[in-house]
Amino acid sequence: MTETVLLVGGGGREHAIARAVDEADEPADLYACASNRNPGIARLAEDFETLDENDPDAVVDYALEVGATIAAIGPESPLQAGVVDALEDADVYAFAPREADARIETDKAFQREFMERHEIPGRIDYATFEDVDEACDYVEEYDGDVAVKPVGLTGGKGVRVTGDQLTKSEAVDYMRDSDWDDWVVEERLVGEEFTIQAFVAGDDVLVTPAVQDHKRAYEGDEGPNTGGMGSYTAPEFQLPFMTEADSFEALQVLEATVDALDDYRGILYGQFMLTADGIKVVEFNARFGDPEAMNTLPVLETDYVEVMQAARDGRPLPELEFQNRATVCKYAAPEGYPVDPEAGTKVTVDEAGAREVAADYDGDALLFYASVDERDDGIYTTTSRAFAVVGIADTISDAEAVAEAVLDEAGDEGLHVRHDVGKADLVQSRIDHVEELRGD
Repeated sequence: MTETVLLVGGGGREHAIARAVDEADEPADLYACASNRNPGIARLAEDFETLDENDPDAVVDYALEVGATIAAIGPESPLQAGVVDALEDADVYAFAPREADARIETDKAFQREFMERHEIPGRIDYATFEDVDEACDYVEEYDGDVAVKPVGLTGGKGVRVTGDQLTKSEAVDYMRDSDWDDWVVEERLVGEEFTIQAFVAGDDVLVTPAVQDHKRAYEGDEGPNTGGMGSYTAPEFQLPFMTEADSFEALQVLEATVDALDDYRGILYGQFMLTADGIKVVEFNARFGDPEAMNTLPVLETDYVEVMQAARDGRPLPELEFQNRATVCKYAAPEGYPVDPEAGTKVTVDEAGAREVAADYDGDALLFYASVDERDDGIYTTTSRAFAVVGIADTISDAEAVAEAVLDEAGDEGLHVRHDVGKADLVQSRIDHVEELRGD
């Protein structure tokens, strides 16, 4: 039987999911819907419907129109809006968590309280507030630096850390000037961040290679937070600064979380901080990361459609197999992103030429579109991240060289790129930092 897969979402992460569905051995027809028309997804799909992906009724109507048998939900906002629940009510299986389970991401206060209630490993000191004045008083009186987080979704841009990005008084000003009343204030974690994403269904929690994202806008980890400017993986499951014990500790956190959630399905993303005191949880996401999906899915050799079928049918998930190759993902955003982005730059990446460039490094290159405007005469940037280039090779250095060479071919006029993602000196600084933390 040919599956009819509905993909909800129009970003780079969703382009990576679309490619994984398109390359699956299991026969599947792909349909997609999102508020923006992603040209990369549109080329792979039988049809692309432009609609509000946060409107459950609109998504369900389109799912029934195309006869969807499985749905894949990319972004977090449709999860919060109850799209999965609505699809389930319409007898369309979605490989994604229901609204209640997605609170592990969409409600940061719930997330911390949930971890405390169920004694999930990796807990940290925190406090929750429904009044911004009380939150500000707590920040000023706290003995040490803190991370301040709006309780709801902010697209990865809402967190501020004192002692790093700003002072306590600046953090208080930031909180008072925001539109948020509900806050979580957490102890500042010092260490190296990494992400492990897992496919979850029934009793199965199957992890993917560790990824390190780069949230800060500018090279050297400077500037404001973004949705993510790039990320990398190693040929092994661990990043160069990690040990197998670190991976196992993170897996235990994910397994304990899934056990406590009881009926979770889909992707569970754990963002961790490797500290001098072990692994701590920075946050959970209820979906693939963006850009982390673009590192993980291209090297996944297991059939993505088969994974979703097994979850739907109540069978054990197939064992996940990955190429033993490194990946480096670099996002191109409009100049001025994220503070004052300038839209309207024409995107000129030659996908066929990118593969020729990659061959010089015995590697491969992939292009994933995100927030772009497709016009009659070409593709143009909007005010958000435009496209990502992923280099794939035997080493991190070679994968980085592939990504950089493709970006050089595209040119950087009107674009903002963090060129240091995946470079040897930045990776080595992570290794040195962890050795210092461990006292090596």
